[in-house]
Amino acid sequence: MLVLPLLGFAAAGVLVAGIFDLVPSFVAGAAAALLVGVLVRLGLSYRASHRLLQRTRIAAETDPLTGLLNRRSLVSDLERCLEEASRDNLWLLVTFDLDGFKNYNDTFGHPAGDTLLARMGAKLARVPAGSGGAYRLGGDEFCVLAPVRSPAEAVVLVDAAVNALAEQGEGFAVTSSFGAVLLPDDADAAGGALLLADERLYMQKRGKQTARDRPHEMLLAALYERDPSIQEHLEGVATLAVDVGRSLGLDERELLDLHRAAQLHDIGTIAVPDDILQKPGPLTDDEWQFVQQHTVVGERILSASPILREVGRLVRSTHERFDGTGYPDGLAGDAIPLAARIVFACHAFDSMVQPRTFRDALQPEDALRELRRCSGTQFDPVIVRHLSGVIERQIAPVTR
Repeated sequence: MLVLPLLGFAAAGVLVAGIFDLVPSFVAGAAAALLVGVLVRLGLSYRASHRLLQRTRIAAETDPLTGLLNRRSLVSDLERCLEEASRDNLWLLVTFDLDGFKNYNDTFGHPAGDTLLARMGAKLARVPAGSGGAYRLGGDEFCVLAPVRSPAEAVVLVDAAVNALAEQGEGFAVTSSFGAVLLPDDADAAGGALLLADERLYMQKRGKQTARDRPHEMLLAALYERDPSIQEHLEGVATLAVDVGRSLGLDERELLDLHRAAQLHDIGTIAVPDDILQKPGPLTDDEWQFVQQHTVVGERILSASPILREVGRLVRSTHERFDGTGYPDGLAGDAIPLAARIVFACHAFDSMVQPRTFRDALQPEDALRELRRCSGTQFDPVIVRHLSGVIERQIAPVTR
């Protein structure tokens, strides 16, 4: 009998009629009344259960504060979109993190903060059109997933979302940082897409920090003040290292650490006396051992800042050789961090193509030839191959 509501009342009526054909006529009226009552009660119970199921489903897929879809819905929708995405069917994923919201909460209280989140959520919900959606991922994190016809349309959508997640008034200003990913160009899996969006958000958020929160800039200023001529070299090494890192497929956060490690790979030399650094002749054994400690000193300097701790680990290894004869730890092969191997090769190349007091600058082709000669001993052969490709692409227009 429990299946009767699922059959529909018309089908149930046919079934009841069939039952009546099998019973005496004098009990038909009483049986009919009883069965109709049961059917009505079962129908009402089914509709109530269905409504409860719907409410439970909605509660599981939406954020109770803003009414936006939640992270669970986003993952499901993102997987579906990736199955449909193509060069002719682009989708834009953007994650947002509010800037200034903590200060707003501390100043005006959590109830006011919840009201602000709900207000921003309502504005964000109007941004995506068609089959797109807006999501609250938790706290002050939001997301938009929407179809776009071109990268230009994606820029317009991002601008609209940024405007929706911005409010200012007396004593406060709340804005947002974001990380945008175009699908399927940038990612082919839901987890990878979300991770990349978060990495790009992180990069932008870090870029907004004040100079007080960017100790690497102050350390670079100290290096430049001591030796202004070193700036061109460090910038050249850092730019080349990032190009090689991209060629090797490093992600944005790894590229940021690589860039800073390339800029700061010689930060420890600020502890080396000038009479050793600028000595015109060869160094003594004691002087050379002193110089070899500059990467260890560099790691200690950088580790004092939490955001530069990983950079410090890389800097320590930027003078290790692929065959294990470098310093300070004698690491070899893959035991040397990849970013450190990149910096080591790029530093060597840039040093060779810059003029020195004791020699003229080498031509890029000659410098590459020297790197290849030392591939497998001083330098990682894979790094040399990718570095050669980057340099050859750079000089190709000049040589044509």
